[in-house]
Amino acid sequence: MTGFLSRRTFLLAAAVTLTAAGATACGGAGANSDGAGRTTVRIAYQSIPNADLVVKNQRLLEKALPEANVKWVKFESGGDVNTAVLAGAVDLGLAGSSPVTKGLSAPLNIPYKVVWIHDLIGDNEALVAKPGIGSVKDLVGKKVATPYGSTSHYSLLAALTAAGVEPSSVKTIDLQPQDTLAAWKRGDIDAAYVWTPTLGELAKDGKVLITSRQVAQQGKPTADLGVVTNDFAAKHPEVVTAWLKAQDQAVAQARTAPDQAAKSIGAELGLPAGEAKRQLSELVLLSAKEQTGAEYLGTPGAPGKLAGHLHDAAVFLKGQKAVDAVPDQAVFGRALAVEELGRAAN
Repeated sequence: MTGFLSRRTFLLAAAVTLTAAGATACGGAGANSDGAGRTTVRIAYQSIPNADLVVKNQRLLEKALPEANVKWVKFESGGDVNTAVLAGAVDLGLAGSSPVTKGLSAPLNIPYKVVWIHDLIGDNEALVAKPGIGSVKDLVGKKVATPYGSTSHYSLLAALTAAGVEPSSVKTIDLQPQDTLAAWKRGDIDAAYVWTPTLGELAKDGKVLITSRQVAQQGKPTADLGVVTNDFAAKHPEVVTAWLKAQDQAVAQARTAPDQAAKSIGAELGLPAGEAKRQLSELVLLSAKEQTGAEYLGTPGAPGKLAGHLHDAAVFLKGQKAVDAVPDQAVFGRALAVEELGRAAN
């Protein structure tokens, strides 16, 4: 596996470097402008059936910012998004709470902040096993795939620990969702912790052992978060506000007109609208106003409980040697973009 991982890391770094170079080359005035002085915003997204895909498919941000260049770049996991941010290839993006925790901790120390909660992860991420494996405890000595550094990886470790299974007794393999599906079909793995839509394919002939909703009930909640680089937020506050308002608009549509939202999500994922609607229902979406509450991001001077959840995740990840050190909770509090969110919520 060492050679495979090294090669994958090299290829990803090369791809991100090219993306960053291309983004810079598109404008003589810098990475966030074109030759005509138009602002360019590069957004990292993932194939997750939430309101972010509604924003993309319906071009809500492009409509709100007709004078800007909006570039959407697809990534397979939050760990890949972190790599892209470090390379200067994206400005805004979606990453799970686990990779964001890693991003805000040593050795990465990424200069970005959390500006939005795309969703609270529920039944759309789960641990699925081949027939014959009846419980988490049965995974000892088995091969389990998950994208390293993702919320699924974090939930897998939490599920194993809660079941009294030493993580080192399980042969975990770092695979992205599509690679996981291929390995599952070949019979190369015994189980996988992954998210929809890949999760749905695995569950057709596998058994769901535990979902992230259940892991959250055990005290290890996860979420998909929106991050923005400190530099971009400082230089282009109007773009950040427009992006937040577009996300809020999409959440409202998902709540009041789920069929319309599902149609857009299905188009992005290549799924029938009915299946997209089902997957959308597995997530908890929050409005901008709700996210300013004490349970989530909070308000200026009063960071929400999300800071504590990220700190708790860092403690857990340090125990798994996934981060070098645990930052003070105040570090996570300062990383919550409450002022930017407040402008959009009002």
